[in-house]
This record gives sequence, C-alpha cells and structure tokens, in this order.
Amino acid sequence: MYNRYKKHVIDANAIQNAFKANGTGGKFIPIEMNIFPSKDLLNLPSILPGKYAKRISAYTDSCGNQAVIPPGWTVSKIENENTIWGKNVGLVIYRIPEKLIKTINWKKTDEIQSKFDQFVYVPVHLLDSDGTLDGKMFNEKFGRRNFSEVDFSERDYHEPLENELMYQISSVKKYGGFYISRYNISNVEGKARSIRNSMPWVYIDFNKAKSKANKFKNNELIRSHLVFGTEYDCVGAWIVKSGSKHLGDVKLDSSSWGNYRTSMNKNSQIAQTGSSDEWCVNNIYDLAGNVNEWTQERYSKSYCVIRGGSFKDAGFFFPAIYRDYEFPYDSNGGTGFRISLWIRP
Repeated sequence: MYNRYKKHVIDANAIQNAFKANGTGGKFIPIEMNIFPSKDLLNLPSILPGKYAKRISAYTDSCGNQAVIPPGWTVSKIENENTIWGKNVGLVIYRIPEKLIKTINWKKTDEIQSKFDQFVYVPVHLLDSDGTLDGKMFNEKFGRRNFSEVDFSERDYHEPLENELMYQISSVKKYGGFYISRYNISNVEGKARSIRNSMPWVYIDFNKAKSKANKFKNNELIRSHLVFGTEYDCVGAWIVKSGSKHLGDVKLDSSSWGNYRTSMNKNSQIAQTGSSDEWCVNNIYDLAGNVNEWTQERYSKSYCVIRGGSFKDAGFFFPAIYRDYEFPYDSNGGTGFRISLWIRP
C-alpha cells in the first residue's frame, strides 16, 4: 500500500527554528514554532480574536504561533481559547454569523458556547514523526499511532488511503493542521451541532453519522467529514506532547478526566456536552468517557472502528484512545461521533 500513494509529509526541519541562547555554551537549541509549511500562506490576511474571517486568514497568538482560520469562522476572545500550543490550551473557533459579531459579549461564555458551533485546531506539524499512513512505516506527523499495541494491516485495523483522506493529507501539508469538533456531536432538529449543554447524538449508525458529518460543511473552500482514525490519533499525540496529560492517562486509564463508571465524579449516565471542565483537555470536551465515537478507520472487511469508552464503561478498560469495532449498521445509546473540519488545499 505504501507505494500506491504519494507521500505527503511536513518535513520536521521545515517547521523548526533554532536560536543561540545565552548560557548554552554557544549551542543551538531547537525550538518548535507553528510556522506555515508553505511560504505562499505568508500572504494571507491576518485576523484578530473576535473578528469574523471573510476569507482564509492567518491568526497569530500571543506566543507568536500561527494557524489558518477558515472563512465564516471567528477566533475566540475567551481566555485560554486563543492560544495554539501549551499545556491544556487550544485554539477555538466559533461559527457566528457576521451580522451578529458586534453583538457578542464574550464574557457570557456559557451563552455563546451553547448557541454557536465550536471547533478546535489540532497543530499537526508540531507533533513528532511517529505516526503511520500505510500501517508499516512510522515516520509521519499526520498518521495513526499504535497506542494500544494493535495490529495495523488490511486484515486487522486499517485506513484506506483514498478519496477524502488523501485530500486531508494535502490540506494538512499545506496548512499545518485541521479542526475537530469541540464536543460530541448533538442532534439539533436533525442537524449535526458542536455546541455545549446538549445531549450527544447516540443511537446513530456509522453510515448516518458519516452522512451527517459530510453535510455539516461542504463548499468550494471548506469540507467536513467523520473523523478518521489518523485524526483521532493526532489529537491523542497532541494531548501527550503538549503536556496536558501523561501517556498513561491516554492509553491506560482515563477515569480521572472522563465520564466513566469508574470516575470519582461520574455522572452514572450520559451527560450533556461540556458538562464538566474536568472532562476537558486542550479545550476539547468528553474525549474520555461519556460516549465512544465512530471513526472512518476499519477493522477487517466488515467492521468500523469506534474509539474511547462511554459512561457505562471502566476507564481502565476503555481509555480515551482505545480501539474497538462494530458493524456499521449497529447503533446504541453509548456511541456517538465527532466531525473534522478542514480547508481545501
């Protein structure tokens, strides 16, 4: 499979700078910065928090890190929601109609989070090159990680490199990352929403979840889809590398930061999205517990992969990045989904 696709890799050397710091004996110390892989993107118009992006724009946070903002979205003005890299921070964008931007009171966080869709930027090009796209070579920033010591092969866990995933690879190469829904997706009048204080959309099978994800946003500039296993693993790698959680919290026992039956602050039932800030990491809610989630990864020929665990599960049996599988037509009260949002390359 590896030879059948054109390799899309962001060279680590292209996204790192070096500086000669005082007191280091003249040694060059590498520092990671969120630098666009393409020089063409330096010509993008800049945008500030709270401003509506009329076109593809570039946002620079207070640390000098940058991200691309899709048109029709607004960078949050809420504290800790507009920093791209660091411990338990993440860049959040809101889908607020342009005519309402001037009326937004960013101090009323619960109100706007319950009303407008939110997505979080995943800075892929700051990750280590320890992921895989072909299931064999682990040298990709944008790729699956073998957190649970499973087998990656066409007979076991695999993710075909075709169609939308190939477009996503090109997008990440060009823009450096992608966006993931901040919450478990909710059903609001039949439409998929990523908002707070709403019940996750469960009793939904794989095909319907995929269809609803594709319809969330699809135009000449922006696309959406059901999260790939590759994207799910990039989120896990980001959580660990940013220092927000230890590897064991992600791959062994996630009870301390999710709605599980083994959690101290358990809800004992499915909870509304964003119910507890203790269940939030890097500004993404409920990755651990509450509901497990459909992805586009496959197991064998007949199954679709679900990730994580639900409120009914033990956090040490079903940690945040745990892989399991179901028939695509199955649906139950513990399985939901997330959406990825990306800019067409």
